Amino acid sequence: MRVSNVTVRRRLIFVLIAGVCIFFIIAARLGYVQFVIGGWLTGKALDSWSRNIPFEPQRGEILDRNGVPLATNISAPTVFVIPKQIKDPVQTSKQLASILDVKEQDVYKKITKKSMIIRMDQGGRKISNEKANQVRALNLAGVFIAEDSKRHYPYGSYLSHVLGFAGIDNQGLTGLEQYYDKQLSGKKGHVSFFSDARGKRMPSLSDDYERPSNGNNLKLTIDSKVQTIIERELDIAQAKYNPDGAVAIAMNPSTGEILGMSSRPDFNPEDYRRVSPEVYNRNLPVWANYEPGSTFKIITLASAIEEKKVDLERDHFNDPGSIEVGGRKLRCWRRSGHGSQSFLEGVQNSCNPGFVILGQRLGKEKLFSYIRNFGFGQKTGIDLQGEATGILFNENKVGPLELATTAFGQGVSVTPIQQVAAVSAAVNGGYLYEPYIAKEIDDPVTGKPISIQSPKLKRKVISEETSKQVRHALEMVVAQGTGRNAYVDGYRVGGKTGTAQKAKDGKYLQNNHIVSFIGIAPADDPQLVVYVAIDNPKNTVQFGGTVAAPIVGKMMDDSLRAMGIEKRKNQIEKKKQWPDVDMIEVPNLVGVPVDKLQDMMYELNVKTSGKGEYIVKQAPAPGVKLKPGSVIRLFLGDKPGG
Repeated sequence: MRVSNVTVRRRLIFVLIAGVCIFFIIAARLGYVQFVIGGWLTGKALDSWSRNIPFEPQRGEILDRNGVPLATNISAPTVFVIPKQIKDPVQTSKQLASILDVKEQDVYKKITKKSMIIRMDQGGRKISNEKANQVRALNLAGVFIAEDSKRHYPYGSYLSHVLGFAGIDNQGLTGLEQYYDKQLSGKKGHVSFFSDARGKRMPSLSDDYERPSNGNNLKLTIDSKVQTIIERELDIAQAKYNPDGAVAIAMNPSTGEILGMSSRPDFNPEDYRRVSPEVYNRNLPVWANYEPGSTFKIITLASAIEEKKVDLERDHFNDPGSIEVGGRKLRCWRRSGHGSQSFLEGVQNSCNPGFVILGQRLGKEKLFSYIRNFGFGQKTGIDLQGEATGILFNENKVGPLELATTAFGQGVSVTPIQQVAAVSAAVNGGYLYEPYIAKEIDDPVTGKPISIQSPKLKRKVISEETSKQVRHALEMVVAQGTGRNAYVDGYRVGGKTGTAQKAKDGKYLQNNHIVSFIGIAPADDPQLVVYVAIDNPKNTVQFGGTVAAPIVGKMMDDSLRAMGIEKRKNQIEKKKQWPDVDMIEVPNLVGVPVDKLQDMMYELNVKTSGKGEYIVKQAPAPGVKLKPGSVIRLFLGDKPGG
């Protein structure tokens, strides 16, 4: 059949149009590939050829408030292997095994795996620089050393529960290391080189290096000078009393800044695997729950004063040794009682019946309202993992007996950090602050703050006038009451003892107490609150005033001086009781002729240095009070006072 010319022309035009369309489609596709996704495809191709040797970032340092490093990093390189580049697996395995102290067959299995790149986890991860240099010296094909680091805690167990620790992956696992892991971690870097499918390097493509971004530094509210004092005193208590546990917290009551925190048993964060998880997972200052005992009386006292239910000096009550509530006798620690006394004396003597009366005057609703407002029964919000809430009575089930025992700190369960925060509010003018331990996050390069934590005021609980009366009462406890062993000459210290029975299976244990003391100083302008609790001290009378008070007194004395707070002479005189001794005030001896010294009858042990006719310098300084028999050193010279 013959086809007409018209049909032929139509067919040619169709083919031409179709060809042009196909051409434009191909051209458009090529243009899209070249100009739109060309970079992406090139990247995919390079990715298929590239082999990355990771470079771990430096984890941010943790520093105290003055810049003292508490957690740092040390170099710990890691061995990587690219199996396809290894020329002699047997010889390579033998040489690596001898340096890394692992079995040769284990290394052989590892380096002959069908993988692009392998990290030598067994024996080759986070090794010493000495071993890394030995591996480098072998110059083995396919074996590479990547820069890595591991966490280093320069002071060992110092502040261990607070700092926590980081694992082998440099990831925070407990404490501040976990809480601020995101800020401390940083971003990984790498060195990339290119190889073909056989694993041979492609010399036409240069290596690529992406620098790791180090983590941010964390500056704490901790004062390492105060922390060192706390650690020292807890070590002494541990050796002296062999307790089941111990807790200490130091805080600035006007800001909520934690200046020191520690507990026993402790551990070395770099060697945490050697201790039970029950040790490193329990930061007792924020985790432990127990009956507070008489330290809780501060809350009842503040509440009663605020509600005008008591005049501490004018109101009196009689303590025969017990008080009957709900058909039960609630005893005072002094079996014979304290007789007739003012409520201020009742605070000084830590008299249970007096606080039962205050609780009754307040009533259930008022007392528990203040307890909640002081922060009990809820987390304080401190920036540490594992904080507990404590346990309060269900108000619907609180009868006369529960009200009475709560008033003197029995039958409720609190945490140490709750007590410190609450007592701080009772003495700082009535302001409840949220405790915190991270002061700022700093740039690791410039050192400048990225973010700064400011004090967080939760609420005002009591008035300044009430707080003033509480401070005075607590100062009287230390000067003339059960807290005399916390008395510090030259510093106005206030505080309260606590002795709480431990319960197990619903029954109180015999001769097994948590003894505690919470102290404030200076009492007229509190800048430091220190709390110490000793769990079941052995071979001693288990009273807070006997065990915990002297520990707090020593911590207070040294910490206040370390903080630059000067001593003053105006303080309430300490009431002397056996075995207290009268202190001797050091006289001013500068300028006194040596031959006149023998006429001065002081019960001090005098030691002299130098030669001359006059005393030109002395230590301690005039005005310091010493125990009889203490040493005073005198420096001699030829001119009076020079």
